[in-house]
Amino acid sequence: MHNAGLGCWPARRAQMSPHRTAFVFAGRSVGYAEVHERTTMLASRLAADAGVTAGDRVAYLGPNHVAFAETMFATHVLGGIFVPLNFRLTAPEIAYMLADSGATVLVYAPECAHVVAALRTMPAPPPPAPGPTGLPGLPDLRTVVALESPAAGEREYETWLAQGDPAPIDTPVSPDEVALILYTSGTTGRPKGATLTHANLVWNCLNMMVGVDVTSTEVTLISAPLFHVAALNQTLLPTFLKGGTSVIMPSWDVDLCYDLIGKHRVTWMFGVTAMFAAFARSPRWAHADLSSLRTLMSGGASIPVALIRAYQERGLVFCQGYGLTETAPGATFLEADESERKAGSAGVPVFFADVRVARADLTDTAVGEPGEVLVRGPNVTPGYWRNPKATADAFTQDGWFRTGDIGTLDDEGHLYIVDRVKDMYISGGENVYPAEVEAVLFEHPAVAEAAVVGVPDDRWGEVGRAFVIPRPGATVTPADLRDFLRSRLAKYKIPVYFDLVDTLPRTGSGKIRKPPLRTRPLP
Repeated sequence: MHNAGLGCWPARRAQMSPHRTAFVFAGRSVGYAEVHERTTMLASRLAADAGVTAGDRVAYLGPNHVAFAETMFATHVLGGIFVPLNFRLTAPEIAYMLADSGATVLVYAPECAHVVAALRTMPAPPPPAPGPTGLPGLPDLRTVVALESPAAGEREYETWLAQGDPAPIDTPVSPDEVALILYTSGTTGRPKGATLTHANLVWNCLNMMVGVDVTSTEVTLISAPLFHVAALNQTLLPTFLKGGTSVIMPSWDVDLCYDLIGKHRVTWMFGVTAMFAAFARSPRWAHADLSSLRTLMSGGASIPVALIRAYQERGLVFCQGYGLTETAPGATFLEADESERKAGSAGVPVFFADVRVARADLTDTAVGEPGEVLVRGPNVTPGYWRNPKATADAFTQDGWFRTGDIGTLDDEGHLYIVDRVKDMYISGGENVYPAEVEAVLFEHPAVAEAAVVGVPDDRWGEVGRAFVIPRPGATVTPADLRDFLRSRLAKYKIPVYFDLVDTLPRTGSGKIRKPPLRTRPLP
């Protein structure tokens, strides 16, 4: 094959294991041979009707669905670039990403019909003329495809796909060509489009398979959103590569998660802290049959040690990892047999990458000394889409990617993430890392989740403010929390303010958005 990118994967898998189940979604199973046929037919429509050629961008907007994977692979069959969009964003945010990427095709789910409708009414910025779709502010967008109930001028996904040609397509694609544009969460300023090449994705899969014994009989629960790099690159793609089965949830739901684990005997699942915490709080936690689970994998932020212990008591062991969108995402990994001895660690560098912790002058820190985490390897982004300044700022002169995270290394080379550089605050001349305070708060039996930020203070410069979600049915007061922390943390680390809240603002990938918390008026 001339296609050396992800576009050849459906064909190769169909040749090797045509009758195995690739995807399960909404009660329907899809085999690898069917995935190959549908992907090829969709690619032919993208080429013949939408005019997609190598290098063109195809965007997808919607919750998890088999059509997400089909659209991605079909785009890669043609040598195009896939742009998965966060379906939780507003129309202006989506418009920015479509315009920035220059997407020529948008495939969207019915849950996002209101967003696409709003795009049609947005004013056109001068001087570009309206594109063929009639979306004034998006002149590059030529074709809009709806999974259901298309509006005037749009295609209907299944009907459109059925008109495709199943004849093989073999477009020359180099491993070093861009495969994905993934927009960062945008917690500050405009989001940047991190590019990942086909080679980045393959190396990440190899790193994943070194750390986890992924098998051809794997049954992987895809419960985090696929527009997020971890759900896509750490679970769906490695499972597909090995010929396993991905059970796709439209969105996270605790009861559905229990149901699918029991029905399909799920062996592997990925989640972030909020998901695993909610799973453990369910009334079904104590009695559900979870014996099929071989691997639980977390990322996005450090899992509190108290939660790790709760899962270990249930006989479930976490693999933890650390990474970013820009590292595809795996940078470090803690294998299962180290999960208890090194609880709280993000592990050691993945097999095909290097990780350092450096001071501001880029010299290596000593054991236990905080510094910025730097990453280098074949899984690291070549840069940001059409943003040379951001790309230059993200790398040291000798090619290390600057993560913006603060970490420490222990005497065995295990990485511990302390916090984001931008989240650290200074109180009375002392550095305070909110993640440390949050981890201790999580140990309180009445605390479900916590987020700590620094806020201005006339005396100390900055002090802590903690936003705490109590566990259902639990009663806790700020005084209780303050007393709990007093014996566990230095005085300067204890927040001055405690807010008991029902929810916390989040990014599309489930991470807590701290900028809105910093701007909330003080009580």
